[in-house]
Amino acid sequence: MIKHQPLQYYEPQLCLSFLTGIYGCRWKRYQRSHDSTTKWEQLWFLILSVTFFLSVTWFYFWWEVHNDYNEFNWYMYKRKGYWSDWSVPVLALAGAGFTYVTFLQILALCHITVGQQMNLYWMHKVALMMVLITLLIAMASVNQMWKEEWDIILISFQATAPFLHIGAVAVVTLLAWLVAGQFARSERIVFQALFLILYMGVLLALYLLPLVIYSPCIMNREDLGPRPNIIGNRGAPMLAPENTLMSFQRAVEERADGFFVNVTISYDGVAFVMHDTTLRRTTNVEEVFRDRALDNAANFNWTDLKELNAGRWFYQEDPFWTVRELSGKEMEEALNQSLCRLADVLQLAVRRNLSVMVDLWRPPAGHPYRSTWLNVTLDAIFHSGIPHQLVKWLPGAERWLVRHIAPSFQQVSSLKLNATELRSQGFAGLNLRYNRINADQMRDYASRNISTNVYLVNEPWLLSVLWCAGVQSVTSDACQLLSKVQSPNWMMQPDEYLTLWVASDIISVTIVVGIFILQKYRLGSMRSYNPEQIMLSAAVRRSSRDVNIMKEKLIFSEINNGLAGSDDGSLCSESGFDSYMNDGVGGLGSRGRKNCMD
Repeated sequence: MIKHQPLQYYEPQLCLSFLTGIYGCRWKRYQRSHDSTTKWEQLWFLILSVTFFLSVTWFYFWWEVHNDYNEFNWYMYKRKGYWSDWSVPVLALAGAGFTYVTFLQILALCHITVGQQMNLYWMHKVALMMVLITLLIAMASVNQMWKEEWDIILISFQATAPFLHIGAVAVVTLLAWLVAGQFARSERIVFQALFLILYMGVLLALYLLPLVIYSPCIMNREDLGPRPNIIGNRGAPMLAPENTLMSFQRAVEERADGFFVNVTISYDGVAFVMHDTTLRRTTNVEEVFRDRALDNAANFNWTDLKELNAGRWFYQEDPFWTVRELSGKEMEEALNQSLCRLADVLQLAVRRNLSVMVDLWRPPAGHPYRSTWLNVTLDAIFHSGIPHQLVKWLPGAERWLVRHIAPSFQQVSSLKLNATELRSQGFAGLNLRYNRINADQMRDYASRNISTNVYLVNEPWLLSVLWCAGVQSVTSDACQLLSKVQSPNWMMQPDEYLTLWVASDIISVTIVVGIFILQKYRLGSMRSYNPEQIMLSAAVRRSSRDVNIMKEKLIFSEINNGLAGSDDGSLCSESGFDSYMNDGVGGLGSRGRKNCMD
């Protein structure tokens, strides 16, 4: 008589099903395998890891470049011919791609942790390649059209590197569980040694990284200079239409220390403030003078210019996503703004004792004031009554004439020269983009009594870095944000950072050693062979020498332990080897049938 064994009961493994189902669409138990991952799937894991690194870099870059979103939109406006906020969809796509790739990377690492064979689903492979190609195209485009913007990553590290270092140590420390598991499972000594050396090398590099980290904000508080002056770029363009009287008034209300203006000369000789060479972006010129929409702004008479509306576009385009912050009264005022004369801005500066940095656009050929454009601007400045020492003169054309007529003006250079050259040429200041100067150079300029102004600075973290570096003033679109910064956001005393560094390293070493000991004890002591660990995947039907050896070990182990005659451990039962191979009782031959007889 044959004994019939009850069917073996499998506990539902929901977490494992979720893991292999999402990653490889293998939701059933028989679809999973503990076999080694194929070389093809290892290649896909490498592609996934590279894509993850690129997506992290791109997302971090685009998040930090928030300071220059308006500059990016302006660049796209010049190429496309119409204004739109291109930064938001790019940021949304970067965030979506980063989230998706990070999720797949975590699932892949979980496969390694639990010893499951990786088999990335084909739809994930297609999506992964699309993300990778998109990232490569995006990075190549930025490198070609906006190459200097990559510097924002290195500058941001000056503020965040001490804290990112602690985060990196924490992440690599947690990876010790995965590394120790692979180390304990592997039977190849060479693999164990290389794997351990690689991990320990990365960990040691992170422990010693603070030796090469440079951050100007790691300093003693007594060495910190005064907060940089804030120069309102075209007024306060986040709170009112740029280059309107309302914009400059809002800059005064937000405690700006001065204005930066671009001056254009009208056809009838009136100096007015205008950043663009045409009127299309910031006025309704296409409605009033449709045939002249593309004409240079200097080719219009002031009588025509003052009739244009310079505020409606601000409400329609909302260039900084700040319109919703305006009250009803402020919105009504903004909608009725017109272009502003230079004389109006200077009078406001005189009343508030504010400095004015002046840059000029020379009129086009054929303009009646093309040769006397400097005289028109200087006349407006002289008639305003502003103290000459508050005027910072930026244009390089015919500078000798300006020095002769107005020797008290502060001559500012937009070319980066050393302090000796600047002093010998009579410059009192330097105006540079924030990525073109470092702390050592700023200190050198300051020692020669040369002021440095940096543009455009719209983020508090960037102001903090420049403040610690010793900048005297910054040009900004966000006066309302920077005026609230009372101390550097990322400043830390050297002894505080040293304590944090040493403590994090000691804690990390303790945790890593503990994890390796635990994993070695936990996995190294396992000597029993579970039949489920030698189950063949339904998707991968191939012979394996290692699997055959494990099958033989299982059979001899059960025979030696006397399990062949027991009910629960019979080779004919569902927990036996033959049940996994779907051979049935007859597959064992006469010896197996004898063991199953009463």
